Amino acid sequence: MKVSHYNRFWRWHFYAAFFITPLLITLTLTGIGYLFYTDVENRAYDDLFFGKSNYTEALTIDKGIEKAVEQFKDYSVSKVIVLDEPYNTRLTMTNNDGDQKYVFLDKNYEVVGSQDAKYTFSNVMRELHSSLFVGGTVVNYLVELAACWAIFLLISGIYMTFRGKILKAKQNLTKQQKNKKWHALIGTIITIPMIVIIFTGLPWSAFMGDFIYSASQENPSFGIPLLKQQPPTSDMSEIPWATRKNEAPVSNQSHAHHGDMAGMMTHNSNMVSIQQLMREVEKEQISKPYSIVYPKNEEGVFTVSKGSNTGVTGLDVSPYEEVTTYFDQYSGKLISKVGYDEYGILAKWFTWGIPLHEGHLFGWPNKVMNLVVCLSFLLVIFWGFKTWLSRKKQGSFSAPPKVSSGVSISFLIFMVILGVIMPLFGLSLIVVVIIEGMIHLINKSDKKDVAA
Repeated sequence: MKVSHYNRFWRWHFYAAFFITPLLITLTLTGIGYLFYTDVENRAYDDLFFGKSNYTEALTIDKGIEKAVEQFKDYSVSKVIVLDEPYNTRLTMTNNDGDQKYVFLDKNYEVVGSQDAKYTFSNVMRELHSSLFVGGTVVNYLVELAACWAIFLLISGIYMTFRGKILKAKQNLTKQQKNKKWHALIGTIITIPMIVIIFTGLPWSAFMGDFIYSASQENPSFGIPLLKQQPPTSDMSEIPWATRKNEAPVSNQSHAHHGDMAGMMTHNSNMVSIQQLMREVEKEQISKPYSIVYPKNEEGVFTVSKGSNTGVTGLDVSPYEEVTTYFDQYSGKLISKVGYDEYGILAKWFTWGIPLHEGHLFGWPNKVMNLVVCLSFLLVIFWGFKTWLSRKKQGSFSAPPKVSSGVSISFLIFMVILGVIMPLFGLSLIVVVIIEGMIHLINKSDKKDVAA
């Protein structure tokens, strides 16, 4: 390939890195924090997770829930998370403003304590990592865009490393050449694992995530199995990714109380008790840990699920164990069930990929692997910055030289492929091309004016 082709990669690589580096550093650091959220929370919330109430009377779980509702009068229970010993049972309670509390019940189902859901370590790390704790469509797209351009940085870096023979053994290297070599060497080593980590995180993204999920829903043979009933009443994070937006079945309404059910579903006297439901769950051989999502209306069902990517300490299971079940809210009987074996190829891929991304697919080795890759990526950024500083001339930005020759077919094909794989990246490329075209026309016009 021509030198101009190399320079074009170099120029785009430089500007992309310059603009998205702050975001990449933020995403990497918060990703490292999220890797160890279970370890942090087990220590930080020891009293809530494993502690006991001062009351020693043994209650049923329903009585414990009633006491929690009495204690937090403006909140209603929306989920019950039943964990393996030695963890306490966790209730998710929500008020009319959408604020949530986590309330913990000990072995006797007495209230141990509560915490503000928004400010738990895991939720803070997740919000920072996915939306910079700001949220909103623009911010979510910006985070996703940074991830997409990071893939371009890695691939273009590989091209320049081998095209420019940067790793070729040389003696008496200058400071700039040493920095450049370290930047290229570590970048080459981590390219494949870093791309895997980035791509396995994209199912949660705003633009590409919705695209992937829609594709998996519309093509059940390789995506998500369909349950042809009414839409779900909840898309809570504890429901596995592969089934969280599935249509849920409808409860038998013959026992329904047709009064006002807009309030707390825990006050519906016709609804089966949680204790009864847990007995039905046990009959279906669904072992702990699992989560119970309450129905939100008189036609709704209890959703009982086990997931590999719940984001809740103590709740994650192996992808093979993933299951989403629907129980009639009045009889407690199982209506339907969908498990890992029913998933299509795409759903199975992300059922494995997301816990790999989060660092808990295969225990501590997964955490260590992700940590090493993330720290190495920070080193790549560090040496890239040092490389620029070592060649930067005083008073000059020292950007790579402009390329005046036309764009080659191979370069176009490469960028189009990346744009198709990552649609948001493709849209950003169109914007970049328009901006570069405008700058070119302005410069051309200025040259004509000077010549005149």
